Amino acid sequence: MKRYILISFISLLFSLLSYQGKCQDTLKYQSLDPYDFHLKYLNEDKALLIDVRESFEFHSKRIKGAINIPSGSIGRAADTLKKDNPLFLYCTSGFRSNRVAASLYDKGFRKIYSLDGGILQWQKDGMKVDKSHLRKKRVNR
Repeated sequence: MKRYILISFISLLFSLLSYQGKCQDTLKYQSLDPYDFHLKYLNEDKALLIDVRESFEFHSKRIKGAINIPSGSIGRAADTLKKDNPLFLYCTSGFRSNRVAASLYDKGFRKIYSLDGGILQWQKDGMKVDKSHLRKKRVNR
């Protein structure tokens, strides 16, 4: 009986420790699905929508209204952003935006949201992307 209690206690302890490790970064920012991300963005005053992908990725397709600050440049750009503005971050799959969100938290930002699944999930869920910048005027020859 004592052995069963000990094993149960150890199992519970490991469960709690692994749960805490998984939630550590999410205490710094919120990772939202595309619908909630979009809704929250529309309801926030002074919100900034930031695409943290590289410039060539940003120029192929993007979420309308986004500005491009590549993840490698976010450290320098953070000094020009107001810390009280809500920041909505996205990338291709969510990996880079989560990493950037954690680093922005360490720089003093507190209203940080990351698009779970990135622009791929955004499109998969039927949300529109902006490709209008790709349209070129046809020249009749």
